[in-house]
Amino acid sequence: DVPKVPDSRGDSDGPRRGSLCDRHCAAINNVQGDLGDLGCHLHRPRVPPATSTPSCCQQHSEEVCESCVVKTTLTAENAVEANKLSNNYKFGFKKWKSHVTARPWEDRSEIVKELYSDLNVIRGSGGSTLTCGNVLYLLLFGWWLSLLYVLVAAVMFVTVIGAPYGQLCWDLAGYFLWPFGKVIQKVEVPKSHQVCEAGVGESSALLGGPTPLRWRPRCWVGTGYWHHASTAVWLCLGYPVLALAHGLVCVTAWLLIVLIPVAKLSARATSRVLLLPPERVLIRRLRTTEVPLEGEVILCCYRAANPYYYKYAVDGINVFAVNLLPLVLVTLVLGYVDSPNHLTGSAVKFTLALLSIMPLSYYIGMAIASISAQSNFAVGAVVNATFGSITELTFYITALIKGSREGNRCYAEVVKSALTGTLVGCVLFVPGLCMVIGGIRHQEQRFNSRSAGVSSALLFLSVGGELGTAVSPGLGVPPGWVAAPCPVPAGVFAPTLFSKVYGKLVCGECHNVTQNPLGHYLCHNCHFDLMDNNGTLYYSHVQPLVYTVSILLPAAYLVGLFFTLKTHTHIYDIHISDCHMPGHHHSAVVHWSRWRALVILLLSTLCMSACADLATEHISPILTNSTISQYFIGVTVLAMVPELPEIVNGIQFALQNNLSLSIEIGNCIAVQVCMLQIPILVLFTIFYPTNFTLVFSDLHVYASMFSVVLMNYIFMDGKCDYFQGTVLVMVYFILLAVYFFAPSPSGC
Repeated sequence: DVPKVPDSRGDSDGPRRGSLCDRHCAAINNVQGDLGDLGCHLHRPRVPPATSTPSCCQQHSEEVCESCVVKTTLTAENAVEANKLSNNYKFGFKKWKSHVTARPWEDRSEIVKELYSDLNVIRGSGGSTLTCGNVLYLLLFGWWLSLLYVLVAAVMFVTVIGAPYGQLCWDLAGYFLWPFGKVIQKVEVPKSHQVCEAGVGESSALLGGPTPLRWRPRCWVGTGYWHHASTAVWLCLGYPVLALAHGLVCVTAWLLIVLIPVAKLSARATSRVLLLPPERVLIRRLRTTEVPLEGEVILCCYRAANPYYYKYAVDGINVFAVNLLPLVLVTLVLGYVDSPNHLTGSAVKFTLALLSIMPLSYYIGMAIASISAQSNFAVGAVVNATFGSITELTFYITALIKGSREGNRCYAEVVKSALTGTLVGCVLFVPGLCMVIGGIRHQEQRFNSRSAGVSSALLFLSVGGELGTAVSPGLGVPPGWVAAPCPVPAGVFAPTLFSKVYGKLVCGECHNVTQNPLGHYLCHNCHFDLMDNNGTLYYSHVQPLVYTVSILLPAAYLVGLFFTLKTHTHIYDIHISDCHMPGHHHSAVVHWSRWRALVILLLSTLCMSACADLATEHISPILTNSTISQYFIGVTVLAMVPELPEIVNGIQFALQNNLSLSIEIGNCIAVQVCMLQIPILVLFTIFYPTNFTLVFSDLHVYASMFSVVLMNYIFMDGKCDYFQGTVLVMVYFILLAVYFFAPSPSGC
């Protein structure tokens, strides 16, 4: 939604500049921001070429503009929006695509302006009205809505006193059968024509021709009795039925999103047309040769469907998030009122609770972005650090509490699977999908490899390692075994490797294959026991290591914040340009004030906790009765559904050729999983003992390490295309297939 700028090359009168500055700007400006172009893209006012004002580079000297070569220039409408754009490039801050302030109307594109129109504008040439969307309206709503108007018209005629409204319903039946290319006007009835005799036709030069005949019985002039009685009959018998029908059409069309014009049509008909006196409603068909109509136009619709309504927002909230908000209320009411599962089963409630997390994640993200954009750096950093991972942590903690109360280790394994799934998905799937979708529009995309290297280094510190030799001095290693080179993770998987080196291998269900006591045995359900000798190994060695790692990882995260936000801020090269886009000299009109955003943030967090509690409450039957591996449920549904708003943001950035932010979205979430979420869960287990231990299965370890190594290899040169994105996505689906066919973890 960027204002279209005329091409300056067609300006024969204005200066044509081919300076080194413009060539540098064109060379580095392949990353487009969400309000315009990032880099040194220069905007010209939308004025005729003869009066075009000089561009940014023409207004400044060559030396000043050459500084654009080493900086990323952001162009924003106001200071609040500029602060939000700057926060997007800061390490540890939530990346947000949508605006937090209202955009000036004159800077909107014609497509977006049409989305917010009130269906009362007559266009000179609307084109053919026979479109797929209009035919869909006829099949879904038009035929039965028209039939309902015919029935109401018959009822009004039967009452005799409501005959004027019966004639109105008869005319509206034809209109709502196919309303496209027709107009409904509110007309003023001249005093000389306010006659209450039957069969009187009216002609008005103001309306450009004869008006439709209105059959009206003789009334009692001067007392208004006939008019009031007719209106009372209409409001009792006709209007409620039609208002209910239009309400159903309005809700259905709004939920379908692309049919929002139909929702506007029904809402306007209910609130305006049906409440007017019949003699003041004029319905006529537009003709291309007809002069513009005089008088107030109430309804004029040309298209029933518009595919661009996915951009529609209500008070800054995307229409998808608006439509999913009632789902949260339904989930909470159904979950806590119908606790015995009389109305629905556990599977339905679990699905509703999981879907409700998506809009709540959106509201939390927008609230964080709004508060950060309107506050100083310290407040923004605190809000992002406090609520940045609240969605995932809420679900994990409620699941661990339920598992601890029931004594079921399966919940802890599901949490580990969800942590690993979030890590792998944000490292492989999110950037890979953004590369593929962005690569369809752009042949090659570049990104800031230095800023991406910070996140990659922290991820490698968290889960990666180097080949080393794990030598056991006799603690738990059978005699004769040879210590072999193995990967030594340096972060969250260090306790896992430690337990495998020093733990005691315990197997169950062993069968002798050769029927020889000294022969080979086939064993199942093997695991490393850490509680041998009254738990000496775990409490004396593994648990201190877990606490040490949980302290060092957040410390490394803080070092990364200090590095990127204080000492080495130049690696982002963010600069707010003084060259404003045309029409952007406006004061900031924020969608959500700081207090409103704070209230929404707290309420969304509270609802998130309730939905997470319902999800964990009703996941037990799914884990018990499902034939799918619990590993697969954790790494897919529980891991990626809460991240859908972030994935959508990444795709939007990639479509605007801003792959740096798309990559940073995935990397930021993955870093927070390893360096914040896991240590917080470990800290939580200190105060509330659960079955969660920082010991992962081999599948989680190898999947995470391989994903991080592959990501570092792909991001090495700072450029990518759709082929590299396809590789990342394919590797992710291969890992999902491995989890799908893997046996369920022990304890489930």
